[in-house]
Amino acid sequence: MLKIENLHAGVEDKNILKGINLEVKPGEVHAIMGPNGSGKSTLSSVVAGKEEYEVTDGKIFFEGEDIEELAAEERAHKGIFLSFQYPVEIPGVSVTNFIKTAINESRKAKGLEDMPAKDMLKLIRDKAELLEIDRKFLSRSLNEGFSGGEKKRNEIFQMAMLEPKLAILDETDSGLDIDALRIVANGVNKLKSKDNAVVVITHYQRLLDYIVPDFVHVLHNGRIVKSGGKELAHELEERGYDWIKEEAANA
Repeated sequence: MLKIENLHAGVEDKNILKGINLEVKPGEVHAIMGPNGSGKSTLSSVVAGKEEYEVTDGKIFFEGEDIEELAAEERAHKGIFLSFQYPVEIPGVSVTNFIKTAINESRKAKGLEDMPAKDMLKLIRDKAELLEIDRKFLSRSLNEGFSGGEKKRNEIFQMAMLEPKLAILDETDSGLDIDALRIVANGVNKLKSKDNAVVVITHYQRLLDYIVPDFVHVLHNGRIVKSGGKELAHELEERGYDWIKEEAANA
C-alpha cells in the first residue's frame, strides 16, 4: 500500500529525513517511535503532502503510484488521512457541516455526486454511535473550546466518516488522560480492517497497549535505526532511547 524508498526531506534548507525506507501493507499497524527531533512528525507530514516540506531524494509510492507530485488534497482523495497532533479550530463551522463538505469533496474528486442527505445522516449516526460520540458534540463549532480528548475523538470521527485506506495518527496520545486515550484507541481498533492500514506515531509505549502494532520502527536522526515487533516498544519503555542512539552510533 505505502512504500517509501530512500526518502530524504526537510524544511527551510534543514535536512530532517536522511534515507527512510518503509513498507506498509493492507491490514497492518505500524508504530513509529523515537526521541524528540528524530523526524517522526516530518515523516507523517511528507507522506501526507504538506507543502512546506521539500523532498530532496527518494520516492513515495501509494498503491503503486508515485505520489510525489500530488498535493495534500489529492493524496487525501486517494485515501491518505493524517490526524494532526494539534488540530485547528474553525469557529462557525459545525463538526457535521465540516465532515459533510469533506466527504462530498472527496466524492467529487472521484466523479461522484454528493451523498444524498438521508444517507449522510445515517452514516453520521452510525459512526457517532460506534465511537460513543454524543449528538450534541456534532453541532459544536469544529474544535472550538474542545478539550484535548474531544479534539482527538473528533479526528477519529473524521477518519471513521472518510474511511481512508491509510490512516496516519501523529501523536494522537499527546495530552490525553487514560480515559480519553482508551476511547480514541477503541475507535481506531473498530475501524481497522484487512483492507486499510494504520501508522501510529508516538513517543510512548502506553498507546500501543491499546492499539497493538504489528511492527515497531525506531527513528533516530532522520533514519529508521531499528525495527521489530510490539516487544520493541516495551523494551524502549524500560530502557529509554539512549541505547538505540548508541547502537546507531556504532553501526
